[in-house]
Amino acid sequence: MATTFDLILTGGTVVNHDGEGRRDIGVKGGRIARIGDLGQASAGETIDCAGLHILPGVVDSQVHFREPGLEHKEDLETGSRAAVLGGVTAVFEMPNTNPLTTGEAALADKVRRATNRMHCDFAFWVGGTRDNARDVGELERLPGAAGIKVFMG
Repeated sequence: MATTFDLILTGGTVVNHDGEGRRDIGVKGGRIARIGDLGQASAGETIDCAGLHILPGVVDSQVHFREPGLEHKEDLETGSRAAVLGGVTAVFEMPNTNPLTTGEAALADKVRRATNRMHCDFAFWVGGTRDNARDVGELERLPGAAGIKVFMG
């Protein structure tokens, strides 16, 4: 009996940890289920990727989406939308917003703003400053924290 997928990407050049080669990709439930020759499998949708390269998603660990405070430049929604269009699947957003993301309340506010608005996975850097130096061990473990970004100035 042939395996059934929700989606099969056929005939693309897959670039992965083990090199590159012509392979098919089977997707079930929004996740890659198999990579290889899926010529005998069926799917609800098939996309011909001949002549195209298929790469793993990229993690961008330093983005500046400027929310809160400078949304006229970019915000969490527009920045993450642009990121996924470029193949980025996760971002770590920097703390130099207005106000700075240097405490628990500011981090919680960013997580709240991002939830159900961002188009990719996310975490937020917490700014390490002279004022919160004693708290960074706790701050870096808060939900939504990517870690501590130290401001040297």
